[in-house]
Amino acid sequence: MLKYDLVVIGGGPAGMAAALKAKECGVKKIIILERAETLGGILEQCIHTGFGLHYFGEELSGPEYAARFIEKVKETDIDVKVDTMVTEIRTGNVVIATNKADGLLEISATAIVLAMGCRERPRGALDIPGSRASGIMTAGTAQKYVNIDGYMPGKKIVILGSGDIGLIMARRMTLEGAKVEMVCELMPYSGGLTRNIVQCLEDLGIPLKLSCTVIKTHGIERLEGVTIADVDENRRPIPGTERFVECDTLLLSVGLIPENELTRMAGIVIDPVTNGAVVDENRQTTRPGVFACGNVLQVHDLVDYVTLESQLAGEGAAKYILSKNRRRSFKYAETKAGDGVRYVVPQNINLDTEDDVKLYFRVRDVYRNAKITVKSGNKVIYSKKKPKLCPGEMEYVVIKKDDIHSLSKKELVVSAEV
Repeated sequence: MLKYDLVVIGGGPAGMAAALKAKECGVKKIIILERAETLGGILEQCIHTGFGLHYFGEELSGPEYAARFIEKVKETDIDVKVDTMVTEIRTGNVVIATNKADGLLEISATAIVLAMGCRERPRGALDIPGSRASGIMTAGTAQKYVNIDGYMPGKKIVILGSGDIGLIMARRMTLEGAKVEMVCELMPYSGGLTRNIVQCLEDLGIPLKLSCTVIKTHGIERLEGVTIADVDENRRPIPGTERFVECDTLLLSVGLIPENELTRMAGIVIDPVTNGAVVDENRQTTRPGVFACGNVLQVHDLVDYVTLESQLAGEGAAKYILSKNRRRSFKYAETKAGDGVRYVVPQNINLDTEDDVKLYFRVRDVYRNAKITVKSGNKVIYSKKKPKLCPGEMEYVVIKKDDIHSLSKKELVVSAEV
């Protein structure tokens, strides 16, 4: 059995940032396990720019952003095993993994960081009637075909869903010579960042149809077109609004699902809204010594925020590893989503925290001139007006540690008051 202080599962931006932060904090033996053939995660196929504006203060492409962290990992003695699949986390934080070179690996860890990222929701989850014609794929798959393999999926494109990957692929396919007919979005608002709506759709004249969805696909061997329809407030197709759109490719950008199979198998409590683990401010899960960060915890908009959150997890893991008393019990305050808010991360905050705490959250709808409030009982801890809030953009508030120490009621409720 191999023995390490810290095992990081996932070698994308989250895993590398967590490992590097833990090393900086004094953890000696660290290993990163990555199932792909290279480090970098999804950034390797994101050749567009827009990364690093917050963290590095400059605009980078996805591979450039990843390369900076890969170089930092190479400069340390952090062990890396790529093409390695983790299959199980056993009692006592024993990680079971497998690869071609070593066969079955059994690794004993003092602490584990979960950084497995997320996957796209596939067509099978949507129940769209129609045959299994070629030309229907997720936007991320199309991105890999175009940016990594050099293949064009099609020439006339309809995109279902206005998540950031879908918006970026609308621009990418247009620049490669395809005709993007439209982007259909089931909700009455876009699920992507405002800057992507402007740069990827409006600047290129690509129509965005809100409250609209695909209700049928046509074609046997190859997609020949789709039927779209407007939807009502219950997201059900409105009879009489159906229309046929000719296309040979349907790209799906209908949400991301955190890769939490390992998390569930380990018996860690999952938040039903985020589909990620329930964590405290150090990103420690309900299982002692196991931490989670990045898109496996909550789906982020920007990789810069993934990096910052993962550094919290790396630092938290380091504190756990270097602590002489790991069994001490903490007193927690629980965070809750109030009016207009879908979820809050972290879900628990240690009342004796040594640092200010950022509460990340998303709102339920588009709100203008809404007031973000954080309350503990009747006491207002934080209050600030924002000109616009939308579900496609993650928000956060900073709660001072002194306010947390002085909480009378052991809960914090985050609300968006219109």
